[in-house]
Amino acid sequence: MIARILAIAVGYLFGLFQTSYILGKMHGIDIREKGSGNAGTTNALRTMGAKAGLIVLLGDILKAVAAYLVGRFLISLLAPPLAPILGLYAGIGCILGHCFPFYMGFRGGKGIASIAGIVLVFSWKLFLIGIVVFIIIFLITHYVSLASLLATFSFLVAAIVLGLMGRLPVPMALYPEMCVLIGVIVAIAWFQHRENIGRLLTKTERKTYLSKKNKS
Repeated sequence: MIARILAIAVGYLFGLFQTSYILGKMHGIDIREKGSGNAGTTNALRTMGAKAGLIVLLGDILKAVAAYLVGRFLISLLAPPLAPILGLYAGIGCILGHCFPFYMGFRGGKGIASIAGIVLVFSWKLFLIGIVVFIIIFLITHYVSLASLLATFSFLVAAIVLGLMGRLPVPMALYPEMCVLIGVIVAIAWFQHRENIGRLLTKTERKTYLSKKNKS
């Protein structure tokens, strides 16, 4: 239990590195007061341009990767049998730090890029499935939020199926806990998108286009 709690705490510290907020300050703005008010990749793209959006995306992915690796290889020294999932605990901590940073009044991003980073180092198979789902849904609808929601849900479905098939780096003894952890990750993502879900249902959600001209 101590190793799990420590992994979450350390992951939270990594999550506090708010790429979009820091980059916004370098541009003389508070990203939370621009566009959608979200401190994440999509708002950075819309507010500061494609280059800034890419920097934020990479920054949020890399901090999650770092958190996962610390949990998987360093904190696991306290409990070696839990090594395959301690990275996920650290990843959850990173997502919480990103979404609810204490020094920003608990107003951070929505965690999608960080989730992608965690899934990438946990299982490239899950990552590939999620990316394919995201790209297909985004190209069809141009809704980043809908693509993100369905991509994260695909992580859970794929983890359940591939885990049962023994295709994930987790022994069957830890399979139920792994499913719960990925379920928590998906739940956080959907909770953070609750307003987007409302706008999707009322057809008022803003679309995003990969061009200089972003249509509303």
